[in-house]
Amino acid sequence: MTDYLDVNRANWDERASAHAASPGYPVSRMAEDPSYLSETVQFDVPLLGPLTDQRGIHLQCHIGTDTLSLARLGASMTGLDFSGKSLDEARKIAPDIRFVQSDVYDAVAAAGTGYDFVYTGVGALIWLPDIARWARVVASLLRPGGRLFIREGHPMLWTLDEEAPGSDLIVKYPYFEPAEPLIFSSDGTYVETDTEFSHTTTHEWNHGLGEIVSAVLDAGMTLTGLVEHQSVPWLALPGRMHELSGGEWQLTDNPDRLPHSYTLQAVKK
Repeated sequence: MTDYLDVNRANWDERASAHAASPGYPVSRMAEDPSYLSETVQFDVPLLGPLTDQRGIHLQCHIGTDTLSLARLGASMTGLDFSGKSLDEARKIAPDIRFVQSDVYDAVAAAGTGYDFVYTGVGALIWLPDIARWARVVASLLRPGGRLFIREGHPMLWTLDEEAPGSDLIVKYPYFEPAEPLIFSSDGTYVETDTEFSHTTTHEWNHGLGEIVSAVLDAGMTLTGLVEHQSVPWLALPGRMHELSGGEWQLTDNPDRLPHSYTLQAVKK
């Protein structure tokens, strides 16, 4: 198994059921309360605006909690992910939503075009080797006047050594898109679980903010918003962050020295 898609898919397939059972995902809360939105989407709502009667596609949707939240805001949603096991869980959580298994780069063939908006959530872009190709896919999915909405971990955050001692922020990994993937091995995951995993290797890429903006512009979209945030919805730097409301985390020591995440919006010409 050498292809990055095979390596990463094995990792996500194995974690799907553990994520669905973890308190880190609001699966039971969403089942109990049909008005409940995931904390990720709750954070997005002020910038998302109204979605009623809009047709949207959520790229890299994983187990679908954010996809269902977008549908609860009034959108007609399609969720797309390369992990079949993740989509098995998504269909249990949101049986009325259309879920499509596909690599992002094949999304047009798999899910069609003419969408009012493309949504991509936190922690998605690092799994993609070519940000310019991703932006072209997004533009192809959208109708003229349709928009891209993405909130993502800031590329500066992805460069930091999460195991550095004390409160120091030490740059360890590339800021710009590397030609070859960064290869990591971890026997855990980002939410609470007792599950022991065997597929522990991942292949990942960072993408600089300028590279992302340029890719969006080059794909024929117009930038309509770019906001950098001082929080991120997971414990990105253990021992150096404190939890805020709404599941957000922030540097404890001088948080304004680091952009934690960003929201980017663009419209197809």
